[in-house]
This record gives sequence, structure tokens and C-alpha cells, in this order.
Amino acid sequence: MTDTHQPLLSLRQVRKSFGPTEVLHGIDLDIHAGEVVALLGENGAGKSTVSNIIAGGFAPSSGSMSWLGAPYTPASPREAIDAGIGLIHQELRLLEHLSVAENVFIGRWPTRAGVVDRARMEKQAHAQLQRLGLDISASRQVRGLSTANQQLIEIAKALALNARLLILDEPTAALGGTETALLFEQIERLKADGVGLIYISHRLEEIQKISDRIVVMRDGDKVQEFDSGNVPIRTIVESMVGRSLDRMFPTIPQPQPEVCLEVNELCAPDGSFSDISFAVNKGEVFGIAGLVGAGRTELVRAITGADPLSSGQVLLNGKQVTLRSPRDAIRHRMVMVPEDRKIQGLVLEHSIADNIAYANLADVSTLGFITGKGVGAYADKSIERFGVKGQGNQSANELSGGNQQKVILAKWLAKDPSVVILDEPTRGIDVGARSSIYDIIVELANRGIAVVVVSSDLEEVLGISHRVLVMAQGRVAGVLDRESANDVSVMELATS
Repeated sequence: MTDTHQPLLSLRQVRKSFGPTEVLHGIDLDIHAGEVVALLGENGAGKSTVSNIIAGGFAPSSGSMSWLGAPYTPASPREAIDAGIGLIHQELRLLEHLSVAENVFIGRWPTRAGVVDRARMEKQAHAQLQRLGLDISASRQVRGLSTANQQLIEIAKALALNARLLILDEPTAALGGTETALLFEQIERLKADGVGLIYISHRLEEIQKISDRIVVMRDGDKVQEFDSGNVPIRTIVESMVGRSLDRMFPTIPQPQPEVCLEVNELCAPDGSFSDISFAVNKGEVFGIAGLVGAGRTELVRAITGADPLSSGQVLLNGKQVTLRSPRDAIRHRMVMVPEDRKIQGLVLEHSIADNIAYANLADVSTLGFITGKGVGAYADKSIERFGVKGQGNQSANELSGGNQQKVILAKWLAKDPSVVILDEPTRGIDVGARSSIYDIIVELANRGIAVVVVSSDLEEVLGISHRVLVMAQGRVAGVLDRESANDVSVMELATS
């Protein structure tokens, strides 16, 4: 039997360097059975590095770890999983061509007589999905499922491990209130079973609800530890950013009287939304809220030509337009920053400069020729303007989530759009980078650009929007102005 006072996991003076750069500076951390430890910090603070070291993604440069009282040096994620440690990544890592059940048990498929026992695998996968309130067939392909449902499958994978320690990296980033509540119920059950949990999230109100302790990191150091989760959000934020926080949301300007974007009675061929009508003025920030599955992402993808419409009209500056592809939307000066920045927004293996240039080749070229020098000079202007923390020749996959989002904004805003649609603009982004994104949104509004913001973060959509359209079951449940929009009024419409 393990001593109940002995930590499940201990880290002592763990350091990590990549080349000449040390990114972790002597981290001490203990995780006990049956507790949730929130690991917080801005993007680049070192949270993911710590998580990957614990989960066997890579070895520390120095320091030591112990697991269940014995030295712990996992050489791979498989060794960590075999030891009883599971990591739920922020980035979705599902194989779309496989079934839900195959993804839940990937690498651990149950067999009988040397053959995969599909009936048992699908039954066990379905049980894990039901724990999370996900009512889909375990035998269906993952391809085509929403981001929220794919996130729940990632969580089901971890629950199926029966691990002694789980690391949850932004597990609710794509989830709505109902799904989040079900996840929290499972966390409480895991705690009661003696499972230790490391919980990483930028949704600080969740931290107050779910955590037993809070550990704050900044620039590779552990800078603060709170013995309770019941800590004022302002206190947490100030310890994360290392300064006093005067405001979360900037002041938004008054919109102009002219309508820029208008949609009338839009319907999707698959029924994901129907009869959607609204108008957005120049310089207005128009929020779209709703529960997961309400049809928000499907709607904005259709408006920008990424998905088809079965009927309805889209008008830009009073003129009806037919948008059969994102290229058509861009030609009419309407751009969208997609929900999944890593898959749909960037070519991760390519440089920051190349990513910015790809959307602006006509502006980058000289007499039809494109040079590395020209691409670099063009990108440097955007990098400086949007405060991207990186060099033009740096690979996009080396950036934090906040800086990746700034690169996507930089490449599209160079097109001088009249409409900008942002789908989950701060998903998985720390509070400091969020503030920068909000400042950019206000800058767009000041320039007379119509901005549409789709967000699962209710505080965000309320804090940054002039008006909020609430969707429920693919329809418009109501549109609230800034004065009447609050947590209660939005949720009443979202659940109607």
C-alpha cells in the first residue's frame, strides 16, 4: 500500500533546455492522490514543457522525478501510460479515418484469439462516451465530427486508461457549459477513486471550481503556489503576468450607422442551421453565442463560402454576393480566422514570414517574382504591428497559441478586409495574449471594419460585443444589446 501522505508524483529541480535556451529553471512539484492541482501561466510559461516531461514526451535536462515513491524516468509516452500516467493534449490528435472506438483504444485494442474484438471495444468505448454525455455511435468514423465532440473523445481516451495520474491540458477549450459540467462530475469521481489530476486551463472561473491547489508558472519558473482553489481571479492573473491588472476588456467604440454585412434567411443543406438573419454595421463587434452544437461554426463557415448554403442571401455593403468558396469571400474583402488555427489557419512547418505571405502573394511579388528578401520584409511589418513574439524565419509550430493567432490575424488583415469573422479567437490562449487579441478587435472596429466574434467563452462575448446573437438548435433564439446581455439572459436563450 502507498503511504497516503506520500505524493504520487514528485519533481525536484527539473530543468529543460532546447539548444542553448533553458526553458525550465529548477521546477519543484508534488501531486497527491485524490487532488486537482491547477497549473497556470501565460503561453510560454513552461506548463506544456512540464506536462510533456511528466508524460514521457521528452526527458528533463537535469533534476529528478519519482512516481509512487520510486525513481521515474519515462523514455516515451508509452512508458508513462504503462506506469499509469495519461495526458490529454490541447491539440486534437485523433485519426479521422478510424472509428471513435478505435481512437479511444488506439494502441490498446482489445483482442480475442489474436484478432481485434470490435464488439467489446465498441461497447467499452460507448460506456466512456456516455460518462461524458456524448451520444454518438462508437463505430462511426471520427471524420466530420465537431471540434467539441472530438475533444470529448480525447477525454474518453484518457478515462479509458484507468490512470493513477491524469494531465488535462485545456480540456474544456472547445466545450460548452453542459459538456464541461459532465467533465467536472467525472473529475470528482476520479478524485474519489484516488486519481491525481494536473489541470491546465485559461478559464480561471473553472480553476476556482475544480482545483484543490494552484501552481503558477512564469517564464520557466514556479512563481506562486496557493493552497486552495478559492483565490480571487484578479490575484491569480496578476501572479501569472507579474503585474497589476487594470482591465480585462478594452473600451469598444461606437459603431457607424451603415450596414456592412447582412444575411437573410440562411439555411444549411444538412440542417445544422436554418432561417438565420442578422446585420452588422461598420465598426460593430457582433458576438455569436450558444451551446456546443447550436450551429455557430457551421453558420460562419457558410457565410464565408467554406461550406454550402441551401438558401438565403449574403449582402456586403448592400449588394448581394454569391460565395462558393473562401476565395470568393476574400475577393469581396471578407476573411475568417477559423476555430482550429493549427489545422485550418496555419502551415505549421513553414515559417512565420511564409504563412503571412501565402495570403498576400500579389503584394509580396515584384514583377511577378517572389524573393525570400521580399517575403521577409513584408512579414516583418506585420510581425511588428501585431506584436508577434518571433522572427520571420521561425517555424510557426514553435510559437505559443497566442502568437500563432496573431500570425493568422496578420496575414488576413493585410488584405484590408471590410468584414472579419473570428471563430473562437482566444481558445487556449493565456490572459495576457487575450488582452492583445481584444485590442486588435477594437482597432478593427475603430477602422470601421465589421467584426463577428463566435465564442464559447460567455464572459468574452459579453465583454467585447456591441450586440450578441444567441443561437439554439440551429436557429436564432434572440439578439441582445450590450445593456441587456448578461450571463442569465444569454443562457436563457441558449437553452430555449
